[in-house]
Amino acid sequence: MRGFVPLDPQTGVSAERYAVVYVPKRSRNRFPASCVEIVETEQDAIDGGDEASKRYPAKVIGPSKSSEGQLMYYLVQWL
Repeated sequence: MRGFVPLDPQTGVSAERYAVVYVPKRSRNRFPASCVEIVETEQDAIDGGDEASKRYPAKVIGPSKSSEGQLMYYLVQWL
């Protein structure tokens, strides 16, 4: 996938995780860590989503440090 740092198989720092992501529109594919709530399961992410509050369930990869020094998560797929 273009636009994110590949996973390091020797560490668990960046990994695929389920999350609830706060975004104004689902057109973005990377998010600051402050907009991402990591949850344990896919069902937890789905249950935590609320379109009225602009919180969407997703599978993400991260965290990864951006060139600006922020921790970022990258979208794998919306759930």
